Amino acid sequence: MTTALSKVEIAYIRSSLLSAPPLRADGRSPEDFRPIAVETGIAPLANGSARVSIGKPHTSREKEAEGAGGGTEVVAAVKLEVDGVGEDKEGGKVVCNVSCSPAAYPHLSSPALDDLQSDLTSVLGSVLSHPSLYPKNLVIVPGQKAWALRLDTIIFADAGNVLDCLMMACRAALVDTRVPSTRSVEYRAPGKRNEVPDDTMDVDEGRNGPSSLLETREPSGVVDFELADYWDEGGVLEARDSWPVCVTLNMLPTMHFLDATSQEESAIPLRLHVLFAFPGGKPTLHGMRMAGAGTSDLSQIRVLLKNAEKYARNMWTGLEAKLAEEEARRSIKAREKFYGRRRR
Repeated sequence: MTTALSKVEIAYIRSSLLSAPPLRADGRSPEDFRPIAVETGIAPLANGSARVSIGKPHTSREKEAEGAGGGTEVVAAVKLEVDGVGEDKEGGKVVCNVSCSPAAYPHLSSPALDDLQSDLTSVLGSVLSHPSLYPKNLVIVPGQKAWALRLDTIIFADAGNVLDCLMMACRAALVDTRVPSTRSVEYRAPGKRNEVPDDTMDVDEGRNGPSSLLETREPSGVVDFELADYWDEGGVLEARDSWPVCVTLNMLPTMHFLDATSQEESAIPLRLHVLFAFPGGKPTLHGMRMAGAGTSDLSQIRVLLKNAEKYARNMWTGLEAKLAEEEARRSIKAREKFYGRRRR
């Protein structure tokens, strides 16, 4: 969220950042982030969900420990829907959408808020909806049916660095997503029962005898599916290490810094957003974007990309640790709930 500042305030922030050592209003060093909180499984009806906040703890206990105050907060949720498949692809697609709460941007008019939502949706879609990132287990019946993954995000508060928070929330929700287990259904005409795979259901006869419709049909192969087990949570998305995180470098003539507050963003002429993933530990650059009225040359960009890779790896490692903690916490909570019911 860009905050309106006077020229004097902008000059003060810039001079403080360019001093030796750099000075920030909250005492952080240029490479320090505000406290980051991650919570998964917050939407029971979604296939995967997460809430990420930067500088704004979730619970009242955390607020007392860290100190209350404004922060950036994003919620992301994944919903899987059955979709048809075109002739030119195996199937599976990712559709992204970003909504901004008016309370997070009280200074923006309705058209400006729509433009912001469209811009952020475009950034997410250009990366997360790329065919190279389609998980293979979104395919249900090859060439016929697949899961359409709809990733919806809501920005509830923006106190700076919203794109980094948005991408962390998306990655956390995608890692939390479970794809329902399915079993193929194959319709066969009576008297032509060939061997079929164990995971294929043969429904050539109903409870009341053969169907007159199916009696005249030749075997048509797998044409439908059913859920293998209603109570089964399903499996994780394949290639989950391919979903990237974003790191934003806020640039001044002789330095750069991370995790800008809204006041700092207003005083910075140029920002570089870089998206990295680390499948198998190897860095993969998924995209980069310049924002602002400033300029930069190619040699500077090369140096910034090397630094961005280091920062993104640290962010990736930290997020993975938080997601592992969340998974352990939810497993313990589920066991306690299960055994508590059994005792009753």
